[in-house]
Amino acid sequence: MKTFKINPLVLAVAMALPSAAMAQNSQDGTVEEILVTGSYRASLATALDTKRSAANAVDSIKAEDIADFPDNNLAESLQRLPGVAISRSGGEGKGISVRGLGPDYTRVRINGIEAISTTGGTDAVGGTNRGRGFDFNTFSSDLFSSLTVNKTAMASIEEGSLGATVDLKSAQPFDYNDFVLTASAQGGYNDSSEEVDPSASFLISNVFADGTLGALFSVSYSERTVRDEGSSTVRWDDASNQRFGSLNGNAIDATHEANTAFRPRIPRYDSFNHDISRLGASTSFQWRPTDVTEVSLDVLYAKHEANRQEVFMEASLNGTHNNNVNINDYAIQGNSLAYADLSNVRLLAENRYDEMETEFHQATINVKHDFSDKLKGSFTIGTVKSEYDNPLQNTAITRADGQNFSYDFRDGKKGDFVFGSGAYEGSSWYLTEMRQRPQGSTNEFNNVLFDLEYAINDVLTVKGGLNYKKFEFSTFEQRLKSEAAPAGANNVTVGGSTIARIDPQYLFNYNSGLGSGGAWLIPNRGAIASDFSIFDRGYNFHNPNTFNSEEETTGGFVQLDFDTTFGDTPIRGNIGLRHYSTEQSTSGWLAGQQIWVDHKYDDILPSANLSIEPIENVIIRMAYSEGIARAGLGSIKADTSVSVAGSNLSVSGSNPFLEPTKAKSYDVGIELYFDNESALAMTLFRKDLDSQVQTYRTTKPFQEIISGYSPSEQAVLTNLANTQCDAQIAIGNVSAADCNTNAVWNYSVPLNAPGGDLYGFEISYQTPFTFLPGFLSNFGFIGSFTYVKGEIQYLDGDGNVELVSDLENMSINTSSATLYYEQDKFNARVSMADRSGYITNARGRNNNSAEGTRGTINVDASAGYQLNDNWKVTFEALNLTDEADDQWVDSNDGRLSYYHKTGRQYYLGVQYKY
Repeated sequence: MKTFKINPLVLAVAMALPSAAMAQNSQDGTVEEILVTGSYRASLATALDTKRSAANAVDSIKAEDIADFPDNNLAESLQRLPGVAISRSGGEGKGISVRGLGPDYTRVRINGIEAISTTGGTDAVGGTNRGRGFDFNTFSSDLFSSLTVNKTAMASIEEGSLGATVDLKSAQPFDYNDFVLTASAQGGYNDSSEEVDPSASFLISNVFADGTLGALFSVSYSERTVRDEGSSTVRWDDASNQRFGSLNGNAIDATHEANTAFRPRIPRYDSFNHDISRLGASTSFQWRPTDVTEVSLDVLYAKHEANRQEVFMEASLNGTHNNNVNINDYAIQGNSLAYADLSNVRLLAENRYDEMETEFHQATINVKHDFSDKLKGSFTIGTVKSEYDNPLQNTAITRADGQNFSYDFRDGKKGDFVFGSGAYEGSSWYLTEMRQRPQGSTNEFNNVLFDLEYAINDVLTVKGGLNYKKFEFSTFEQRLKSEAAPAGANNVTVGGSTIARIDPQYLFNYNSGLGSGGAWLIPNRGAIASDFSIFDRGYNFHNPNTFNSEEETTGGFVQLDFDTTFGDTPIRGNIGLRHYSTEQSTSGWLAGQQIWVDHKYDDILPSANLSIEPIENVIIRMAYSEGIARAGLGSIKADTSVSVAGSNLSVSGSNPFLEPTKAKSYDVGIELYFDNESALAMTLFRKDLDSQVQTYRTTKPFQEIISGYSPSEQAVLTNLANTQCDAQIAIGNVSAADCNTNAVWNYSVPLNAPGGDLYGFEISYQTPFTFLPGFLSNFGFIGSFTYVKGEIQYLDGDGNVELVSDLENMSINTSSATLYYEQDKFNARVSMADRSGYITNARGRNNNSAEGTRGTINVDASAGYQLNDNWKVTFEALNLTDEADDQWVDSNDGRLSYYHKTGRQYYLGVQYKY
């Protein structure tokens, strides 16, 4: 077999990166053994071995890497793998995208069985997770011993993913085969919240009875206080029926440039305070009754609690009340009213409080048995349940009319707002709304898997298996029967008007530090809710967010593995088929009644993986597969809803007959293992999406939208529209002439639309600098770069192609890099994760061309000093660049939608290992 050699200087120049020298081969062709020291470096070496030996394309992180690097949760651990990008909520990683495909395209298995865990979030990141995406912020990183991202499919891996299948494995006692005890404690400090946050973890494991029995227990707990502040606009809109009425006291009409330009709908300062606690525990028992049998029981528990206060000081610039607003001064940039000094403006102050909790339970039993030298089998049964509860979501809203207000977004400003003096006077304010909207969601999986493998000979092994999976999802939202201000909270009548000023005892000063006007006057929602028994008003279910889904899937696979040589060239891989059949039942609401709709679909999915080593330490990989991603849970519910929010009139439906998104995937890659612990890899990939679930949007007269329903259903839908219009008219958010069932309404429904092609490449590189002299030999590097491009056809209201645009949630470029230093006593690392901007809504809302999020570059660092064999002190720093969540609307003007920062996080800790 040919032996590959490379000059280290040539490789360094070619890659523009430091490189390790090639290990020198001895005369018999063997590679000299190199001792790997240092926990982080050792974990990188182990992960690289996993990548090299895998039958499919994988990347992984091993236990030492997870435990030792500064990560708040699993998502932040995964962001350092090639092609993985994360989205954040409240300053923490939450969901992941792999090779440009978002969370709904990624399937997660924990200890071998599928799972979904959901949490809540601010409205800017979608609120309650009612989809198939996995919220990784439920878990701390140190509960798991390995994270593996499967980027190419095999028949032995269940269907459901087009992005990747992520395997999370918790620690087991046979991983250690000895007594192990570790403990750590940390104190954290955030320079925005200026609070100290504790965290601690503990693991104990041992094996007994000559290595035939093992038991492990681990627990982790952490707290975080996050100050999450900035500005937002709730999008921008043009004038339509909410035009400004005058300029310097002179009347202007809708054609004036100040009205034809886009303006912020609700420009505001936002001040959020998150209190987060995360508790996790795992227990594992393993038993080897014989040399050929192993039984494992793994139990995992996690509890994520978050209390969040959201305070807004804002101007309401959408609605017909703006016809009375006077413009004192303004400036237009592009097609945006980027600056305006206004009088006679309606101001709002909001105080919202959420209590949220996610409990995650999993229990898995796995039995492995070798029936003979050739025949092996495994049986797995497990149950997973994630329950998210948001019992308190209470909001008080006060209003001040006739006020002065100015905003400034010129030249990249993030929304400098100035509120007139009346905003700081209690007599200006009165209470308009009291909301209470409890909600929650539950995901539950029951899995059974049975696999067999038979070694036909030294070259061929045939594998087969059957699986059964039942998935149950339910979600709900309740709303008060009346969200109007309570009688008595506004204690003064002005000129006989029912509009009155709020009792001063129901206002308090809130010093956010945002803006130049000082402390805001904010409604005391707790006192109002208590004194006026707000929670006793009774509730109605909010039908769009109350539905169920059940899926039963049976499947099976057959796969042929091969490992041979062609001449002197090693060749290995697999080829197989997977069949699945899913029976789906979904509920929703139609004409005020809950209904259920059944749907069934099935398919056969081929896959193949091939690895060739034409030159020693050079592996060429090729893969082909067909896969699916099931439609989002919110898209397949069976309902139609009517909604009126100010001047926004909408009817939306769902589609329980949506088919899964199917794609053909192709991978070709080359991996160069030029030294122990060192590799350079490049992969080209392509996915042909046969279809794509997208929302069909159009505007139609209300009567035309409901024309396909029965007369009784039409009557109920008409009544819903009239009721909601009456409520909005009553509080002055819209006029009767503009909100009625003869008006033109927005209509949307999801459908299986044409797909598109996604393609790109990944480059990854890692090496220790052992070839350098002296202390420089203790350095090392690992990094990656991924380029993805994918375009989708989006349809207009007539079913024609409206535009071709990037796939939503796809960052064209993602990269990560870590420079590390390790020696016996001291270690340090600095890491960068870069995600380019991406589109979140290709067609935008409120007449904007698109919506998206700007790119981020997150830099984290850690250092540790080993005091002795048992004790170590650590220092960690997260988000050193103080990155912002920066969202925009309109691809031309890039108008600010949401801009928040959460500050830098520092940790000082101590670790004990025995």
